[in-house]
Amino acid sequence: MKLGFNKLSGWRVVSLIIIILFIDQWSKIYIKLHYPLTSFGSDAILDWGFFKLLFIENKGMAWGTKINDFIPFISEKYGKLVLTILRIIAIFLLSSWLFKTLKSKDSNLKILALSLILAGAIGNIIDSLFYGVIFSHSYGQIANIFPDKGYAPFLFGHVVDMLQFPLFSWKWPDWLPWIGGNDYTFFQYVFNIADTAISSGVGILLFFNKKIFDS
Repeated sequence: MKLGFNKLSGWRVVSLIIIILFIDQWSKIYIKLHYPLTSFGSDAILDWGFFKLLFIENKGMAWGTKINDFIPFISEKYGKLVLTILRIIAIFLLSSWLFKTLKSKDSNLKILALSLILAGAIGNIIDSLFYGVIFSHSYGQIANIFPDKGYAPFLFGHVVDMLQFPLFSWKWPDWLPWIGGNDYTFFQYVFNIADTAISSGVGILLFFNKKIFDS
């Protein structure tokens, strides 16, 4: 069944992507230029219990996973390069998919989902491509923008993450193998606005898959 409202136009999609990119990049640059990295065990920038504002840098994929975690025989540096190249390829593929969707009679939900995923992917790839060049490091200091030498070469920047929602914690029973006796915090992962856009887009595709792909 077709959706009963006007199809999202190209300029609205572009506007949405630009707005998400602006919010994402503004939040990352603000954090970079006002705070040093949040070291392990140190206080959060902002702590409301259920929400924390931190500053960490992610060299890999979601939850800090790296390519060399799966392919141990390649170096971390080469794995980072492969990851950045894969992200660039993914952006081109997503852009092509979104363009074809806009030209077709697909649903607004599909257009919205792809727009969110594309905006988030572009937001994170900007960090990987340029942040190492345009910022100094943030270890124990507040970064400077446009230093004589950045903290990493082009393509090797780190993705800035800052949002955490540690909703509740518990201790695993001692009788459980491997994890028994360990403390665990539900949703302890730190993420950014771009990650939120990607997750929202993927969530739309998953939860409304029948409406999207059968429309």
